[in-house]
Amino acid sequence: MCGRTACTLAPADISKACAYRDNQGRRKKPEWRNGDSDKYKPSYNKSPQSNSPVLLSRKHFEKDADTSEQIIASMRWGLIPSWFSERDPSKMQYNTTNCRSDTIMEKTLYKASLLKGKRCVILADGFYEWKRHNGEKQPYYIYFPQTKEEKMSEKTADSSEWKGWRLLTMAGLFECWEPPDGGDPLYSYTVITVNASKCMNWLHDRMPAILDGDEAIQKWLNFGEVSTQEALQLIHPIENIAFHPVATIVNNSRNNTPECIEPIKLGVKKEPTLSASSKRMFEWLKSKSPKKEEPDTPCLQSCSAESPKKTSAGLMRQWLKTEEGACMEKRLKFN
Repeated sequence: MCGRTACTLAPADISKACAYRDNQGRRKKPEWRNGDSDKYKPSYNKSPQSNSPVLLSRKHFEKDADTSEQIIASMRWGLIPSWFSERDPSKMQYNTTNCRSDTIMEKTLYKASLLKGKRCVILADGFYEWKRHNGEKQPYYIYFPQTKEEKMSEKTADSSEWKGWRLLTMAGLFECWEPPDGGDPLYSYTVITVNASKCMNWLHDRMPAILDGDEAIQKWLNFGEVSTQEALQLIHPIENIAFHPVATIVNNSRNNTPECIEPIKLGVKKEPTLSASSKRMFEWLKSKSPKKEEPDTPCLQSCSAESPKKTSAGLMRQWLKTEEGACMEKRLKFN
């Protein structure tokens, strides 16, 4: 499943990171739909009902556009069908955060959107999943492997070319709901999920339908040239992912700091913040009690073998150091 994501890039960088080639082979950056870049707020901890950047065909907004042209929109997580009659979308009784691929053609709620070509790609740095560990829920952060040093936000002569973190691209469906008493239409989406791959099934039995590569993304979005049945062939588990455990701070959706995605080593606890008297008591207890060695729990990082210096978790640390600098402070505006 997918119930929490991270998306920390500024709007302009998201556009750069989603550059694609059109039917004429020209490299293009998808534009943001008018006003939507202001609705999106970067976050290390996005939960359902928040807004996320979504890639889709420009044809959905402009009738004269080619279906292969792409555009970025800000949409609410949790699909609200067009026929929903309540005035408040939060009163939706069904959980539409995720949509199972194996029942997508059986449930009217999703089948209608699929057959109308309302296919989209949800953009994120990565997503979170939880697993019981020593009686507690341990969060993990899952993302595309980052294997090249030059991907770490390096500056190049061509400033329009993206050299930063590779965004995770998840297949989804979207809808447009109009309030019964008038008002602005609400665009919302659901993430399609599939059976977990061999790399992921130790963590959870479901995972998002991840589209790996430009060709898969273009086919999924191009509803004018790619039929529903052909598009569904793109929906399947993948092994090309990396992951690492993160601090339980992410368990609370209100927490929104780089610590949410920073790799940790399982079994190593942070020292508590103690007062002077508490520190003296703590030292006394340590001296009077036999020492216990913490087990050396391995930190899972990637589905593929990588050298310690070039693991995706290691690159994540480098990226976080870069993003925590002055440049990040100027770029990101959190809720």
